[in-house]
Amino acid sequence: MGERVLLTGGLGFIGSHTVEHWLKNTDWHIVVMDALRFAGRVERLTQATGYDPDRVTLVWHDLRAPIHEQLKQSIGDVNYIVNMASDSHVDRSITDPVPFIQNNVNLVLNMLEYARDIQPEKFIQISTDEVYGPAPSGHSHVEGEVLRPSNPYSASKAAQEMIAFSYWRTFGVPVFITNTMNNFGERQHPEKYVPMVMKKILHKEKIEVHGKERNDGQWDIGARVWLHARNHADAVQYILNNIPVKHYDDDTPEPERFNIAGEKEINNLEIVEMIAEIFEMYPHYELVDFHSSRPGHDLRYSLDGTKLREHGWTAPMTLEESFEKTVNWTLKHPEWLVA
Repeated sequence: MGERVLLTGGLGFIGSHTVEHWLKNTDWHIVVMDALRFAGRVERLTQATGYDPDRVTLVWHDLRAPIHEQLKQSIGDVNYIVNMASDSHVDRSITDPVPFIQNNVNLVLNMLEYARDIQPEKFIQISTDEVYGPAPSGHSHVEGEVLRPSNPYSASKAAQEMIAFSYWRTFGVPVFITNTMNNFGERQHPEKYVPMVMKKILHKEKIEVHGKERNDGQWDIGARVWLHARNHADAVQYILNNIPVKHYDDDTPEPERFNIAGEKEINNLEIVEMIAEIFEMYPHYELVDFHSSRPGHDLRYSLDGTKLREHGWTAPMTLEESFEKTVNWTLKHPEWLVA
């Protein structure tokens, strides 16, 4: 048996794809910690291809509370910690910011205190592109740029990064920080953009495509560098297997950070058209100026993933393959389009 990995948030969308990918491509034993609060669902694992209960330990814990001694015994020894657990719904962070921020700050503190105690070989803090704020046209954020979060969600993720940074520098916790963009794939919560588009096309409903109308009457459509959750899992696996830990000294003032980005930028209307083409159906949509009237929602995000690729990582699936896989799987499992 290979390494033991503690993965928080492993019953969420990205977490379950991570477990599925690691079961297929490693000999690791995976300890999944989840509170089953908002988007966590056990079926995400039990319905995953290749799920092996002998290689997965499920631990139920709400990380708003510290990891106590009995729980440590249930977890057992671990080589790596990957902290994916976070509240991630931007609208909820705007509607009720105080408990949202408190939750995300407390959970990373509790995880880092646990890591400080056991001293794993590596600790990866999973973060978001949104900590950098909106990306100006033609620019993709690179590692190390100034953080400019636009809403309470992204501010809470930036806070997580800074707390992890402090534990790396002060206590020697072997921290990596990764920033990723909009993940999609099978078994995603139906409120998210890609499954929402699939559902509306199938039901012949009108899709709101968010953008911003310019003074000349033309539209700037919201855009992201989309990434299949399995590609994200592969990138994290690559970092665990291949990238050495940085330790603080005068020549190394920051922990290692990587952007995990897709291969190219695509706007929201292009996603609608791509999914409709796979369905062989005509999409009904309207352009909606959503961002001008909604503070905290940014029109464009973009990350530059060059650094990780230069370290040798390549995504296992192209964007087109990723969308075809997602759409075709969802056609066979339409129950996942129901909240």
